[in-house]
Amino acid sequence: MKKFKIYDSRDFPAYLPKLNGLYDDLFSDGKGFRSRLIQNVSGPLALNDKLVHLLSQTIEFIHNASLLHDDLVDRSQLRRGKPAAWAKYTPEYAVLAGDYLLARVMVNLSYHGNVRLIQYTAEVISDLLEGEWIQDSLVRDWNITLEQLDRVHNLKTGSLFKWCLRAPFIAKERYEKDLHDLLEEMGTLLGLLFQRSDDLLDFDIRNREGKAVLGDLKSGYLNSFGVFLSRELAPDVKDRFLKSQSLGELKTVVGERYFETKLAAFDQINVGKIELYNHLAQRLESFLTGPETGVIQELLPLPKPLYWREK
Repeated sequence: MKKFKIYDSRDFPAYLPKLNGLYDDLFSDGKGFRSRLIQNVSGPLALNDKLVHLLSQTIEFIHNASLLHDDLVDRSQLRRGKPAAWAKYTPEYAVLAGDYLLARVMVNLSYHGNVRLIQYTAEVISDLLEGEWIQDSLVRDWNITLEQLDRVHNLKTGSLFKWCLRAPFIAKERYEKDLHDLLEEMGTLLGLLFQRSDDLLDFDIRNREGKAVLGDLKSGYLNSFGVFLSRELAPDVKDRFLKSQSLGELKTVVGERYFETKLAAFDQINVGKIELYNHLAQRLESFLTGPETGVIQELLPLPKPLYWREK
């Protein structure tokens, strides 16, 4: 598979050196997972390299713009082990840099001229911002439900995965509604699994990335596993749970056995989501022919490593 360079400082004005410095930091350590997913889906569809690069760059620009904004809203000090852009370059520059990436997305897509792709991309950006708005309103809401969080995750994390699955088909001008409804369901599940797995990192579960433990909880945000873990606790126990300053303290409050039992139950629920995703992926066979069926083989392995954080 051809390796595409997503970010090139030459694509941005040289007379904005601080902007280029910020982007150098932002893109230098990104995993590029979403752009690789685009490439994996685009290969069997036989999209040309120029179009695949456009799609890959689009999703990474949108994703990184959302990170710039998220870090500022959440006041996260670090991103990928380095100072977050707002902390290093000022909040104003972080906002402008995020907005500029989104503007470049629309400019780049307009040159391609696929109106449906432009419209769908604009909808995804709108969903991201709506999800961020709702998520911010849930800070310090200790009665939040999984259903509320799932809505946020669908708008934020899920929207990007849905775009990765659907955009190559839109670029190929494959517009069948049933096909896109199926891809939408699959992208929703991928986003949910990825986010729930990411939420587990906050409790140091399969935390191979070394994410700060209890960062969400200490910021006043009860994530999906936090909700699942605490929703059956007595009020006085939940109060101590919410005030925990370390994972050891939290496990002492709820009990080690209770913690492990709830983790196993949470994992089992998400195994069910993986099985549903696999069923949906198999249904793609009715829409694809010849080399296009390779899309199924690319998509089937995705949910397990996403959730279990396997390489």
